[in-house]
Amino acid sequence: MFLSVFEMFKVGIGPSSSHTMGPMVAAARFLETLRASPFTAHRLGARLHGSLAFTGVGHATDRAVILGLAGFEPEHYDARAAEAVLAAISQSRRLGPRGLPEMAFDPKADLVFDYDAPLPGHANGMVLLARDAQGDVILQETYYSVGGGFVMTADELARGADTDDGPPVPHPFKSAAEMLEMCAATGKSIAGLKRANELSRLSETALQQGVERLWQVMAACIERGLTTDGTLPGGLNVKRRAHGIHQALLAERGRNLTAPHTINDWISVYAMAVNEENAAGGQVVTAPTNGAAGVVPATIRYWLDHVPDASPARIDEFLLTAAAIGGLVKHNASISGAECGCQAEVGSASAMAAAGLCAVLGGTPEQVENAAEIALEHHLGMTCDPAKGLVQVPCIERNGLGAIKAVSAASLSLRGDGTHLVPLDACIETMRQTGEDMSHKYKETSLGGLAVNIPNC
Repeated sequence: MFLSVFEMFKVGIGPSSSHTMGPMVAAARFLETLRASPFTAHRLGARLHGSLAFTGVGHATDRAVILGLAGFEPEHYDARAAEAVLAAISQSRRLGPRGLPEMAFDPKADLVFDYDAPLPGHANGMVLLARDAQGDVILQETYYSVGGGFVMTADELARGADTDDGPPVPHPFKSAAEMLEMCAATGKSIAGLKRANELSRLSETALQQGVERLWQVMAACIERGLTTDGTLPGGLNVKRRAHGIHQALLAERGRNLTAPHTINDWISVYAMAVNEENAAGGQVVTAPTNGAAGVVPATIRYWLDHVPDASPARIDEFLLTAAAIGGLVKHNASISGAECGCQAEVGSASAMAAAGLCAVLGGTPEQVENAAEIALEHHLGMTCDPAKGLVQVPCIERNGLGAIKAVSAASLSLRGDGTHLVPLDACIETMRQTGEDMSHKYKETSLGGLAVNIPNC
């Protein structure tokens, strides 16, 4: 099983990898199928099911589908151009993606939120279709947005199609136990195994430049969040807090008046900055999802700014280690809030960040595995209950606490020798089972939890 670092960490847009990026990617895939089709489409349509229907408006799923059918893709998203295209489609009720004739599309009639008929494959299901001049369906495809911006057709999901279709890698591992065995046999670190696997598919230059870009986007997102004030969109009137907290922390610096636990505020503010940007629809990196995008970059920023001898030259080691852990979680359980609750999103992100931090702090492979297990274990059972279907409450603060847990887990693991009672594999399987047993009300539908207990939400 091989999942590239560039599949686990993807540049995209907020507010949701599964509800915004995924549907946009699905629409782009549908256009490619349509371009290869011998039929001429005159009208396009879309139906959103399950979680995509229940929280679609709050997660901008409707906008994402329309823009995707108009030819937009997450990695190269231009916000100004998108607004212009949305306005034009709203007026003309037509869209004209590259390489296809102009087609009819009325957002009010051709985009349907189906709340009553969830699709069987996954909670995040959608159907895209094309009609001819007589109104007959000439092409239809069912897509599932399975978390982290990953998209599968119904056929791919049914046959268990792996995301990896490339040549064999030198160190394939499907479990943490296999990973540790390979580390022991080869003398490589977890990042070393991951690097060797990546280099079997791409050049050293491509790997280095790609990882550098990931951190550049993450770092830029933190900076925008720390310097931007105002109120987040969506109707909850949530005020951005990262800027004010950051200014207060800077003012307190050097006064010798702050308590040691104030370091938690620094960790939190970095994460909150990212997730406020995500909530505003800004550019973020899935890590492993948008809803959990703040945990990994916040932990890296904490390490760079507050830990002696930290070096940007080792960010690749951090991200490769984190990607290895994220790949195990995705392969053996889920990184989708709609499938397993927030334990699969912020819990997975915290495990990834804890592993990456432990690695760059000198941890052995066994200590790194222990760090990931500690972080994930203490997110088990966490529900996904976004107020008003927005990735704001409790999501923004939850990323801050996920980053704090990641730092604590890494530190705690380094106090031991890597031996511990609960293996990471057992914790991942527990998370999968817990998610399976969890009521759908607590899996990104906004039908339970905080989403129904906050007044006016």
